[in-house]
Amino acid sequence: MPPTRRRLPSKSPTRIAEPPPVPADLRLAGAEILAPDGFATGDIAFRDGRLCDRVHSGDRVIDATGLMILPGIVDLHGDGFERHLAPRRGVVTDFRRALRWVEAEIAACGITTSWLAQFWSWEGGMRAPAFAARVAEAVAAYEARLDLRLQLRLETHMVADGPEVEAFVNRHGIDYLVFNDHLPHTYLAEGRKPPRLAGSAAKAGTSPERYLAEMNRLHDLGDEVPAFVAALATRLRSRGLRLGSHDDTDAATRQSWSRMGLQIAEFPVTRTAAEAATAAGDPVVMGAPNIVRGGSHNRGGIAAEPLIADGLVTAIASDYHYPSTADAAFALADRGTLSLPKAWALVSSSPAATMGLADRGRIAPGLRADVVVLDTTSRRILATFAAGRPVHLTGRLAEALIG
Repeated sequence: MPPTRRRLPSKSPTRIAEPPPVPADLRLAGAEILAPDGFATGDIAFRDGRLCDRVHSGDRVIDATGLMILPGIVDLHGDGFERHLAPRRGVVTDFRRALRWVEAEIAACGITTSWLAQFWSWEGGMRAPAFAARVAEAVAAYEARLDLRLQLRLETHMVADGPEVEAFVNRHGIDYLVFNDHLPHTYLAEGRKPPRLAGSAAKAGTSPERYLAEMNRLHDLGDEVPAFVAALATRLRSRGLRLGSHDDTDAATRQSWSRMGLQIAEFPVTRTAAEAATAAGDPVVMGAPNIVRGGSHNRGGIAAEPLIADGLVTAIASDYHYPSTADAAFALADRGTLSLPKAWALVSSSPAATMGLADRGRIAPGLRADVVVLDTTSRRILATFAAGRPVHLTGRLAEALIG
């Protein structure tokens, strides 16, 4: 006979108590706080999502001795989110679920306001207009705790897409648009095949022959581009959009874009382009990874740090790597290029001012409670608060708040 199976007594499932909510009225005491004029030891309080300088009897007080509190990072351009949407080529995940991981990574890096840089391009695949629509719809439906926004990166030669782009901007509340030109004009003008043609076509889901034909068609529209960009820029500026150009190659190019109202110069590739932007009073944005690694990842690309040392950079953006943003500010301070308050301003108050956001980027009463809390010694980010709510929380501060 088979052995008798013994039935185990039924047991009710274990109930795991959820941690108590972090109170809305919170005070962190004894921290090193970055004010506009430098660091000072003191307290910082949140009330109704804003920074407050008054002490209230109902405040939850946390000892923040040994911690450093800085304004939340305002990231003007980041495309690191793409690896969450498509971890492998052609493997696109559920966007709304992927945005949870996007937000988690961004928050863990101390970023509280983030523009996700999404292409509208002939390049296809994840850069196609249809993909941009999917991303925009997912962001609109996602209940973000950070301030997540979209930056639209429009290819200059897509002159037929003007009305569709305007409709997209209106429908999704886009407030920042940058013009790109990724066409390999030198190769096309000489009748040569561009490098990596087969791989680019595969990403776009088409044949190399069709891909090359489309590039040639758009290249031939070059004479129409200035009028197209100028007219579209005029209409978009009337709606309050911030506009920029990308990868300016020289002073003449930057000056031309500036006259059209594309006042933000993203990642200029030469010093002369950065100098022309600065001379015109146009903000210059450079990438954080460039600073961390000590130069551009592109062969022959310009290093950002010398431009910063010479006052030619207005803001630092994450570019393709969110963790580099905070690291870049500390690197500038450690190397003696800037003081930490001035370096941190390049990732907080200055980008906020560039976008006309007067309610963030600094630590002052009445502003949004967007702050990042770090261990002073290790510089590990322990918490990121957005409008007074903890979006990232770990280590000693997490234990104090939910213990």
